[in-house]
Amino acid sequence: MEERPAPGRQETETERLDRNFNELLQELRVSQTGVQILFAFLLTLPFTQRFTEVSTFQKDVYFITLLLAGCASILFIGPVSWHRVLFRRQEKREIVVAANLMAIGGLVCLSLAMVGVILFITDFLFSDTAAVIASGSLGLAIVVLWYTLPLIRLMRIVRRDRGD
Repeated sequence: MEERPAPGRQETETERLDRNFNELLQELRVSQTGVQILFAFLLTLPFTQRFTEVSTFQKDVYFITLLLAGCASILFIGPVSWHRVLFRRQEKREIVVAANLMAIGGLVCLSLAMVGVILFITDFLFSDTAAVIASGSLGLAIVVLWYTLPLIRLMRIVRRDRGD
């Protein structure tokens, strides 16, 4: 059976899936590096002398942030495992769909971990007020730049394609 080119580009469905997967892997490389550095930093913190000075609230924030960074790592590495396990099984479409969902979940976990580490460090070094302002500002920037603006653009595209 002959494959037909996908709309918008002169490529077959298989070529499009390969391109989508390769683009996703490039994006995951960037995200993985950031989360791995953050995760490594968090893993070393309890072994520093000043960690004994943290409050119960700060320990809780630290632990939740550590778990979020771990979850982000798992989600960003997941597509590689899916690809290896399903290699040569003609499952590229399912791999791309699953990898996309894992990448989105990884970005959510990473964004929450970034806010958590800013909350933890700012609360430890300065004050509750500074911690709320710093982590809230970072959280707001992430929500606007990572989620709100792309979703607004997506809604415009969907409306345009529907003819609204």
